[in-house]
Amino acid sequence: MIRMVLSCLLLATQAATQAAAQERRPSHCIALAQETPGLSYVHKAGFRDVLPEYGVRLRYIAHASFLIQAGDISAVTDFTGFIGNVDFIPDVVTMNHAHETHWTASPDPIIPHVLPGWGPVGEGIEHHLDLGAMVVRNVSTDIRSFAGGVEPKGNSIFVFEAEGLCIAHLGHLHHEPSDDQYAALGRMDVVMAPVDGGFTMDLGSMMRVLRRVKASVVIPMHWFGDATLGRFLGGMEDDFAITFAKASEIELSLRSLPDRPTIMVLRPAYLREDE
Repeated sequence: MIRMVLSCLLLATQAATQAAAQERRPSHCIALAQETPGLSYVHKAGFRDVLPEYGVRLRYIAHASFLIQAGDISAVTDFTGFIGNVDFIPDVVTMNHAHETHWTASPDPIIPHVLPGWGPVGEGIEHHLDLGAMVVRNVSTDIRSFAGGVEPKGNSIFVFEAEGLCIAHLGHLHHEPSDDQYAALGRMDVVMAPVDGGFTMDLGSMMRVLRRVKASVVIPMHWFGDATLGRFLGGMEDDFAITFAKASEIELSLRSLPDRPTIMVLRPAYLREDE
């Protein structure tokens, strides 16, 4: 019943989003599979600061919610309706319906683009939103049902293309992607990955996914305490450098991607007016 009500609430928004999306352009993340040169550089930032040219800002807000900013466009992932006590409306929010900490049935109606990661049961949904400074698209994934079954295409991995970077938010991923899904995702420079070890995927499976995609930067999310995070980091330290950012935000560009694949640990923090 909740799914039916939510679907009705989002139908109008979905239709408006698809109508407002600009004419689809090819994805550079799918088209290109080249190595990206760069030097190790992470910049501490504030979410209201002006972005440097060719830079993308990522802020870990909470749980699986990130603020992604490029140019004058802002997007929030796994939007729950609350990002902090701030007067700030993102241009785009994405949602997954695994449980209530990944979506809201009542997003603020003034948000221009609300993108649910699911459609009618079993059919999935497709988004390709071109906003100039940022392209937002999705690849549908299956989800476990509360009854123990599988709902095909019930969730999504969202990809954000901005300033030449390909940024993937794995959402509440419940299975290793298929070859077709990997192909649809394309190159991934930055990946936000759930590392809880059970609510989404077991750690061994998640580690295989991350080793396969070979992203330059992995940002752990959806972890419950330092012990959970520590188990993930311990299993990846032979293949990835590990850094702990001093803030909840980082700025990245194609030129500043690390030479060695790196896990960057951010501590979540809601947005504040004094930033």
